[in-house]
Amino acid sequence: MLRYAIKRTAMSILTMFALICLTFIMMHAIPGGPFTSDRGLSPSVEAALNEKYHLGDSVLVQLRHYMKDLARGDLGVSYQYRGKSVNDFITSGFPVSGRLGCAAIVFVLLTSVPLGVTAALKNGRWQDMAVMGIATLGVTIPSFVMATMLIYIFSYRLAILPTLGASSWKGYILPTIALGGYSMAFLARLIRSSLLEVMGQDYIRTARSKGISEFRVVTRHALRNALIPVITVLGPTMANLLTGSFVVESIFAMPGLGIHFVSGISNRDYTTIMGMTIFYATFLIAIVFIVDIFYCLIDPRIKYD
Repeated sequence: MLRYAIKRTAMSILTMFALICLTFIMMHAIPGGPFTSDRGLSPSVEAALNEKYHLGDSVLVQLRHYMKDLARGDLGVSYQYRGKSVNDFITSGFPVSGRLGCAAIVFVLLTSVPLGVTAALKNGRWQDMAVMGIATLGVTIPSFVMATMLIYIFSYRLAILPTLGASSWKGYILPTIALGGYSMAFLARLIRSSLLEVMGQDYIRTARSKGISEFRVVTRHALRNALIPVITVLGPTMANLLTGSFVVESIFAMPGLGIHFVSGISNRDYTTIMGMTIFYATFLIAIVFIVDIFYCLIDPRIKYD
């Protein structure tokens, strides 16, 4: 296990390094920059700003400077917001995105597991068809469409939930449903198909022949093995939910990471884009690493040599 963890850590570092280099080079390959003349700046002011931030140097020289600052934990200053750094954006935005992500994870787990298990145990009945209908709608409807529908129904027509901001717990209800709707539907379908496959195995029939109650057969034998493929996709799903959806946060005007990322892209703010990308990628790689290690706890048959 220790040897595997060391190898995975080394691979994670190499993956992060490749991601940083590729993202940095691709951003600078796009024509224009954060101080292009169409933003109303005179050529002399634009040239002075490019010189101040070393934007006139070659891409490799800029990348070397950026990597030195990154090694000190400095993600750079924002080119568009004076006196603000990318670290400030993450410090102020991640608590909002984190709360929204945690709420979405709880919502997804509390809904997808019961729905998937119910659909599997009631295979072919009306419960199964109802769950699959809900899951199909959840998978096919984009998050921004679902967010718009929720705002129209619960904020405009019923006027019971707020549409903007995160000043109270009620402000998180609609974004949580819009953010977790797709993941809930996808995991419910995955749990159903995985549990149906496990329920047909020989050891399940053996457990039933021994007189074990159906509840224990499902919870202690079938569900534990059925969750192995679910955990595989749960890692990236949790990372996506924790870092927040840029579209959902923008629609509900939540001051999370999403609004800074969208603003950074529209303003060609290189440091903001790089900082958000690195933060998101670190989260994703770390959670996937934890999920891989967690496999051994779920299924002792899995060994890492």
